Amino acid sequence: MSLKPLGYRPRLIDQTIIEHLDIFGAVCIEGPKWCGKTWTSLNHANSVSYIGDSESNFQNRTLAMIDPKAVLKGDAPRLIDEWQEVPSLWDAVRFEVDQSNLRGQFILTGSSTPKMKGVLHSGTGRIDKIRMRTMSLFESGDSSGEVSLIDLFSNKVAATQTRPTTLEQLIEYVVRGGWPKSMGLSISQSIKIPQSYIESIINDDLEKLDGIKRDKAKVRALLKSLARNESTLASHRTLRNDILEFDHETIHEQIIPSYIDMFERLFLIENQMSFHPNVRSKARIAKSPKRHFVDPSLAVAALKLSPTMLYNDLNLFGFLFESLVVRDLKIYAGLYGGEVFHYKHYDTNHELDAVVELKDGRWIAIEIKLGANQIDQAAKNLLDMNQYFTEDESSTKPTALVVICGITSVSYQREDGVIVVPFTALRP
Repeated sequence: MSLKPLGYRPRLIDQTIIEHLDIFGAVCIEGPKWCGKTWTSLNHANSVSYIGDSESNFQNRTLAMIDPKAVLKGDAPRLIDEWQEVPSLWDAVRFEVDQSNLRGQFILTGSSTPKMKGVLHSGTGRIDKIRMRTMSLFESGDSSGEVSLIDLFSNKVAATQTRPTTLEQLIEYVVRGGWPKSMGLSISQSIKIPQSYIESIINDDLEKLDGIKRDKAKVRALLKSLARNESTLASHRTLRNDILEFDHETIHEQIIPSYIDMFERLFLIENQMSFHPNVRSKARIAKSPKRHFVDPSLAVAALKLSPTMLYNDLNLFGFLFESLVVRDLKIYAGLYGGEVFHYKHYDTNHELDAVVELKDGRWIAIEIKLGANQIDQAAKNLLDMNQYFTEDESSTKPTALVVICGITSVSYQREDGVIVVPFTALRP
């Protein structure tokens, strides 16, 4: 009997879960809290054990600690929600899968990654990990979906009039974020969800992760600095200096990596890695990742910004808008096994906001721009980059050159070959 929640809104990841349950003995759905992991998992499960349920003084968690195998009993697929609260469950699931040799037995969900102490086996080949993010604009109904990301790899797009999008709407999408519980709320209501998320991280989740109490003022200052440097290549030294300048907090550069590691383990931030079209080249290509909050609304919450404040600081909003687009590109590309990178060549000063690469090696070069008045310059940059790759015989070439624009209502291919796509018309 399906446990599908009443009112469940289908997610793009649903098909991925179905496919992977047909291949592996178990799947582990990882991602930030409140992104919909449990509801989505219930949509595919026939029984469930809530490890974090506080009923009867956390009875399920106690049982899992005493006898992990006991909580695995139930109709398959069986959902083990928040498994990381009892890390030994990982080995128990892996062992059960080995013994039965059956597919689709378990669904694990986790909103943090334990250090794996006491976990004897990686689970490779038995437990497949699936990354889940907050809702894309296509999932929330805010993208009309006339343009498919995968179709862009054919280097053509039909000229299509799409629904117009205003700056105020884009600001709302960033401030609201893709949290399922925000859908249908007013902007003044929805803004409180990422604010609550940030406070939960600072006051509860970090300490629960490893039992270590940290200076909350320093944690808050680092989160604010990461928000101010959203969608950039800020180094640890840059973050330290930024914290000193804006928050007058002293934080040693050496401990910043450990804090960032904690944020990554909590799925609070994630990296957009650097792209290299020729790994053998000696060209000075940026190797540092761009860091993004998993949802741009968290950056807004960390800085306690309002829609009006963003409207009056379009430079900052431009970086947050880029993060919003990268979030959706990661969701869409992930459905095809693709990845999203950034590119920066120090010698030529060429940069790309995003590179989407598929498993077969094909990739498209993307510039992300807020306004239509920036399209010409973005197209020029893409064409210059393409010329560089064409002349460098050792480099692979992009399949398509794409400008994703926030405030435009037409998708089309320019005479120079560059494709222009309204962000609110994009789908997988």
